[in-house]
Amino acid sequence: MKLFSGIFGWLARRLEEERVIFQPERQQSIEREHTPNPEVEQKIEESPQEVQILPPNKIGKNRKKTANKSRNKITRELTEFIKDPRDIRDIMELMEIPIVALSKNRTAPIVYETPDGKAKVKISCHAPHYVASIYDWDIILFVSSKLQETINSKSDILPRTLIIPRHELLKAIYKHDGKTNRKELEAALSRLQLTGIETNIHNEDYRYRAGFSFLDSWRYTERKDIKEFRITLSEWLYEITCTKGALLKVHPEYFKITSGFKKFLYRTARKHVGTQNESWLFSIETLYKKSGSEQELRKFKHDLKKSVKDNDIPGYFLEWIIDDYGKISIRFINIRKDVKKSLSPPVDRPGE
Repeated sequence: MKLFSGIFGWLARRLEEERVIFQPERQQSIEREHTPNPEVEQKIEESPQEVQILPPNKIGKNRKKTANKSRNKITRELTEFIKDPRDIRDIMELMEIPIVALSKNRTAPIVYETPDGKAKVKISCHAPHYVASIYDWDIILFVSSKLQETINSKSDILPRTLIIPRHELLKAIYKHDGKTNRKELEAALSRLQLTGIETNIHNEDYRYRAGFSFLDSWRYTERKDIKEFRITLSEWLYEITCTKGALLKVHPEYFKITSGFKKFLYRTARKHVGTQNESWLFSIETLYKKSGSEQELRKFKHDLKKSVKDNDIPGYFLEWIIDDYGKISIRFINIRKDVKKSLSPPVDRPGE
């Protein structure tokens, strides 16, 4: 299996370097769902090199020197690639379920229940508004990150209302500072406030029966010297966010993902693979349910296959797997962990 050649091809595209793009072979074996593959072959194919004729006594030394030089270059580029300039956080408990819509214009409710029945959620909107989308959720990520800053400062009081300068919010979620983006933010905040939630998640015995949402209120103030948003989280979302260990660090390029479908794939990978596991396997049917998508399964499968082909999810490599019975699964692979293993010093073997 040429898995790692595919991973390094992906890494090369991300670094925008002119290297040989490797493609992974189609794997015809499948693991038990949700079980990382312990036997992933860790193999890196070397790029074709210009042939140079050397004296026999210098061949071994030159090969070792070239390998070390290439390894050092890849290590340096990988370090630059994985460096996180920002501390962005998502709410781990809400990365497990379809809490927001994948599209910007959904009006139908999202109804989801985990297979064991322990977690239930129903997300609905107030006409004429749409259900809060995964794009709107970028604002919640930013607010969660600001709360994490307060937690890190060891402050005794975590505010439920945050006052955020407009330019800071726009810059953080990669929008230009202007009236158009400000109006988009206002529309997003309205959807987050007007989307209704019914759930038992962090809501034991259904303490909240109905009538709560992501935000209690929001307000935008613009004067000559002030342009700022005032955002108040709902009590439910505030309690989840402030729970110890509730926030999960997110790749800084997450905000650059323009596809709602790929944002969902990243959040799924980050929640289940994280930084500890090497990989995680999902059937298409499981991913379909977890997405809360309005699409037919056939269309969902088409978009999923395209996303696997693109393979541009930050920090992860996606693999399309078909078993002997034709069942399709998707493996999310932790690119950093696997590449780090691949870059370990080689073992000299006599006679090779």
